[in-house]
Amino acid sequence: MTLEPLAGLRVVDLYAGSGALGIEALSRGAAHADFVEFDRNARRVLEENLTDLGIVQWTTVWSVSLPQGLKRLRTPIERADLVLLDPPYGGSVARETLAGLGNFDLKAMARVVLEHHARDDVPDRCGALVRVREKRYGETRISTYRRGDSSEGPAHKERAS
Repeated sequence: MTLEPLAGLRVVDLYAGSGALGIEALSRGAAHADFVEFDRNARRVLEENLTDLGIVQWTTVWSVSLPQGLKRLRTPIERADLVLLDPPYGGSVARETLAGLGNFDLKAMARVVLEHHARDDVPDRCGALVRVREKRYGETRISTYRRGDSSEGPAHKERAS
């Protein structure tokens, strides 16, 4: 997942793992990143990475099991300009997380960016979210969602060269 400059934005990194996506967002100018990681070992690595990079003051780390605990994150998600998701491939986790996010009152210009396996079944619409772009990199797809209405067209699909 490649991120453009993000000066001053608030970011939420769901399924954060080591924090690579949220850390990248901070390096591109994001003002704050909320990292969500339930696995104790991954969270320890994440916290070490934030400390080693000297960026703890611009972060919050949440220990929340997803997707079932998504409601606990309503405030940071509804304040976010960008929500990053890199859930485990396969199964229904990506779809369930999108369904939860689609019920939140996201900012009008907020983006939800999902990295998923090309075979994962993720919807074009999920509650208030509409897929506006999709890019494929081999077996990986990056789907970008925004709040939308039924007048918005299908996602623009690209294949990386």
